Amino acid sequence: MTDPGHLFSEGLCGAVGREALTARLSEEFVFADLGADAVRSLVTFDDLNALLAACAPEPPRLRLHRDGSPVPVDRYTEAGTASRVTRRVVRPEALYRELRAGASLVLDGLDRMHPPVAAAADDLMRLVRERVQANMYLIWGESRGFDTHWDDHDTVIVQVEGTKHWQVHGPGSRPHPMKNDVDHAHTPPRDADGELQVVWEGVLRPGQVLHVPRGWWHTVTGTGDVSLHLTFGFTRATGVDWAEALVRRLFEEEAFRRDLPRFADPDVRRKHRRELAARLAELAEEADLDAFLAERDARFPRRTSFSLPWPVEEGAPGPDARVEFVPILPPPVAREGDRVALSVGGRRYTFPAEVGDVLGVLAERRSLTVAELAGAAGTEPERAAQVVSVLARHHLVLIR
Repeated sequence: MTDPGHLFSEGLCGAVGREALTARLSEEFVFADLGADAVRSLVTFDDLNALLAACAPEPPRLRLHRDGSPVPVDRYTEAGTASRVTRRVVRPEALYRELRAGASLVLDGLDRMHPPVAAAADDLMRLVRERVQANMYLIWGESRGFDTHWDDHDTVIVQVEGTKHWQVHGPGSRPHPMKNDVDHAHTPPRDADGELQVVWEGVLRPGQVLHVPRGWWHTVTGTGDVSLHLTFGFTRATGVDWAEALVRRLFEEEAFRRDLPRFADPDVRRKHRRELAARLAELAEEADLDAFLAERDARFPRRTSFSLPWPVEEGAPGPDARVEFVPILPPPVAREGDRVALSVGGRRYTFPAEVGDVLGVLAERRSLTVAELAGAAGTEPERAAQVVSVLARHHLVLIR
């Protein structure tokens, strides 16, 4: 059975090829069969039942769709209170009734509730170097939850339970559409007879995976069987993101902070515009893409996690304590004299140079005992434990 923490970086890359996969991301459709064993540990019905009871997700995080339209929340929830706050509570018998009638259950952000899905999402983040969210889709029968549509983000679909019929139509009339766009009226691709083009058609079974790029139209319907699949969605950096970062730099420029000469002579306004355009062109030429992406990586968020009581209590963990590296992307560690520096989640940390070897091992191995960490870093177990204790206080590691 594939470790969820290596589902994409090893499982999917092994089936498609890492270089081939990364080259096709956001550009081409990808199909791979990883086998049912590779996905069985992601989420089961027992897991789902426990999550619905313990986490009590409410609309819009949990919602129902049928035949392309949302099911009114009053059909399957009721008003309730928790800590004197009014909220919507899912009624089990009403949820069952709607699902029997062909509704599709959508549960957003399953990676924030269920560790195996979180591990798979983190693994995909390290592969694509973008934020990932995993949503779950559950349906019975032959109905469909959504009409033929396109998504404003790239998706990796993993069939976990049952089957579902897919038609992938390809990109529509507007290449690379975005969520915040000026045109959402583009249409799906059609052949010479006016019929919807079909790039790929098939029935997904457990362990089979699709990558559908942003803006690619698709139609998804039930097969009469149950279907539970996960959609891992991510949005890659675009030229708009680069330009927005460039605009943020303009606050450092006095010329751009100055008021526009609205009431001056036309010649003055033209001169001012030329000065702005010239300086903007200079800054754009200096705005290296690699530096922009590196800075974006340095702001990559950490998944919310806790490691009590270690970050609060005095003392260091024992040699058998397990240490887990918190940053999702391995941050580069820079040597600065007798210090090492790294940036995580937009914050910069500096430590004594000897900590660099420990950080390097943690970034590579991600999870190991204090004793294993000491051996791999070439330091004494007591010293490794002390370093781990400090890193835990900065939320750079978890101690289990």
